[in-house]
Amino acid sequence: MPSYRNVALAMFLTLHGALGFGLRTSSLASSASLRRTMSKATTTAIYSTAEATESEKKTPIKNEEAYNKVKMEDIVSLCKRRGIIFPSSEIYNGFAGFFDYGPLGSELKKNVKDNFWRHFVQRREDVVGIDSSIIHNPTTWQSSGHLDGFSDPMVDCKETKLRYRADQLFCAPVTVEECGTTVGFVCVLEANDEDMVKAAKKQAKKLLKESDRKGQAIQPFAFKDLTQVSEEEMGQIPSPGSGKPTLTMPRDFNLMFQTNVGAMQDGSSVAYLRPETAQGIFINYKNVIGTSRQKLPFGIAQIGKAFRNEITPRNFIFRSREFEQMEIEYFIPPGDDVWQPFHEKWIADSKAFLETVGLREDLMGYDVHEGDGLAHYARACTDITFKFPFGEQELMGIAARGNFDLTSHTEGSGKTLDYFDEETKEKFIPHVIEPSLGVDRLILALICSAYAEDEVNGEKRNYLSFHPSIAPVKVSVLPLVKNKEPLVKAARELFEKLQMRWNVQWDQTGAIGRRYRRADEIGVPFCVTVDFETIEDDGAVTIRDRDTTEQVRIPMDEVVPYLSKMIDGY
Repeated sequence: MPSYRNVALAMFLTLHGALGFGLRTSSLASSASLRRTMSKATTTAIYSTAEATESEKKTPIKNEEAYNKVKMEDIVSLCKRRGIIFPSSEIYNGFAGFFDYGPLGSELKKNVKDNFWRHFVQRREDVVGIDSSIIHNPTTWQSSGHLDGFSDPMVDCKETKLRYRADQLFCAPVTVEECGTTVGFVCVLEANDEDMVKAAKKQAKKLLKESDRKGQAIQPFAFKDLTQVSEEEMGQIPSPGSGKPTLTMPRDFNLMFQTNVGAMQDGSSVAYLRPETAQGIFINYKNVIGTSRQKLPFGIAQIGKAFRNEITPRNFIFRSREFEQMEIEYFIPPGDDVWQPFHEKWIADSKAFLETVGLREDLMGYDVHEGDGLAHYARACTDITFKFPFGEQELMGIAARGNFDLTSHTEGSGKTLDYFDEETKEKFIPHVIEPSLGVDRLILALICSAYAEDEVNGEKRNYLSFHPSIAPVKVSVLPLVKNKEPLVKAARELFEKLQMRWNVQWDQTGAIGRRYRRADEIGVPFCVTVDFETIEDDGAVTIRDRDTTEQVRIPMDEVVPYLSKMIDGY
């Protein structure tokens, strides 16, 4: 057994290396005596749970207020810096409303879609999947109402020629508190409450100065969007572009991207990129009924690209022109007493799914649509919301759509899209419950949920606390040193074995502590360290947990089962 003096020396040197400011571990290993000391004592003392040093036993002190202080520009910068999301066509100065997913982002996106598919399709007997084309027969969009009604209210600035979505511009009167006199209006872009008030105060200060009321107190701002203003009020509301009342009244603008199919480019060749994936499900409803042997109630799921010509794409990937949707159309029998239990069940199932992929429950909420907030055909709609840095917004919608879509396509195509119930011998057009979720919005919410800061042994740490099931990289394999061939070989064999199951990374450069931090920063949930003890004594490795920094010693042949349970749940 090594002397306590040698053990203490080795622990001191290794601890400093782990913190990233001492001697390199590889230089320590170059000494045979020190290597043996580390092998027999330090590795066990530093990496084994049973004999860990007191400093490593300390639980990280989490900064609970970290996310509340994060701005949207911090999230955008993080995504680019860590290879998650890049601006599209950046070398040509970008293209507004379009984004590219980098090495980590593409893995994250794939994991999100795979989790959705497993949860709602593969693990259910009543849901099947399809993958429809992006371009449908143009009559599809006439029947669905998109050609005539798929639009957003827009306002134009007559001076700058800039166009804005009317429901994303908010105005408020500036009213002097003492006398109740309104001196004008402020107009700000949609954002979180704090930023909107800040921008409005800046405009109000200028208005008060111009009306010789500088320094006077004003009433709290009563914001409303520009779809709710009168023509008289619009004559006083300043444009964000010109700073003067030069905005038009809201008018509808169709959001579909138009293209041409075939060699000729005339009216007969006009087609559209789909603005949603749902219609591809409805027009394939009869095909699925005839081939899948499904009986009501049952669902059809689809994941795919959709395109909307957003005039003012905003808030990074939250609202962009090209995006991906994960949707289910769940067909149920008709009847006013039938749809509500199905709707409530899908709300609960949707919330449960979001929690399983790692969304923070404290950042989620509900928004129940009522009255004018409902589509004309909808019986009900509940949104699961998320608190983004720019405010609480819709994340996932669960709508009771009635039988509007199948009825419309029956009329438009002349084909019967009813259902024959073999038990009751009745024919009817089913009603639909639609859970709909944007892949990109969910990814943004997951990044926000995962953003974390803490303090480990007095050292501040920033990391992404992704749930293991959606983390872009599941495991980082770390040979303790890179110049010990048997050790590196053992680590490499384990790495190649893990590659058969998950996306893993190899990192052999730098102090072990620095490698931990690199893995933490990109959200790797587990680091596996192969050390001298592995090849000379117990054949075990150390597995470190990203969030708790706890370390356990696991025999080599038990690594895959252990990680499988931690990552996949079985």
